[in-house]
Amino acid sequence: MSPALLLLPNLLGELPQHQFFLPASVDQAVESIDGLIAESEKAGRRYLGRFQTKRPAREIPIALLNKNTPDEDCDFLLEPIRKGERWGLVSDAGLPCIADPGYLLVRRARQLGISIQTFTGPSAFVMALILSGLPGQSFSFHGYVPKEPGDREKKVKEFENNSIRTNATQIFMDAPHRNQHTLETLLNTLQDSTLLCAAWDLTLPSQGIVTQPIRSWKKMPLPNLAKKNVVFLLHGNV
Repeated sequence: MSPALLLLPNLLGELPQHQFFLPASVDQAVESIDGLIAESEKAGRRYLGRFQTKRPAREIPIALLNKNTPDEDCDFLLEPIRKGERWGLVSDAGLPCIADPGYLLVRRARQLGISIQTFTGPSAFVMALILSGLPGQSFSFHGYVPKEPGDREKKVKEFENNSIRTNATQIFMDAPHRNQHTLETLLNTLQDSTLLCAAWDLTLPSQGIVTQPIRSWKKMPLPNLAKKNVVFLLHGNV
């Protein structure tokens, strides 16, 4: 097969079988790769262990690309492909290049004329939007909100104003250990009529989705979102 960078989807959580969410084309792609670019070696080995590989998974080289990787390392990561190999790029969860630094590698690969292929797989924010019941005709995905409480509150209010002005659903996330604080910020900051959805552990047995106006959220027992993978969505219903 010709040299290429393969953008490989991952599951959204630890499931025993990947075939329910990853198509057969991904199995075929992984079987063709000479190496894997992952956020960590542990996650990369776990990913490879799900598939048949051209040689034992433990012998497949893994290179790291994460938030600590300097931009200038992209050429180094792409060098094996320029020499004729096929390498995969995978995120810890979901699709590569969404809310992770993989886009930098893809941009550089395009500049170098490297062939790039992508594959169908689960996307947490797309699945959350579909399940939320909020308008999907126009939406904005903002990635992760700021970790400082004051900055997070300011950003949340900005999302609400954007939604009211544009009629677009606003989608965002936070780190798992801050989810409960983010939910409290949303309830204390947003207008009572604004619709808020929290979608957690998507595709897992513990999956949950709640969509209510803020006034209803304030009257109900709050879900425990600590240490869960959560997508938040809001729509200014004013």
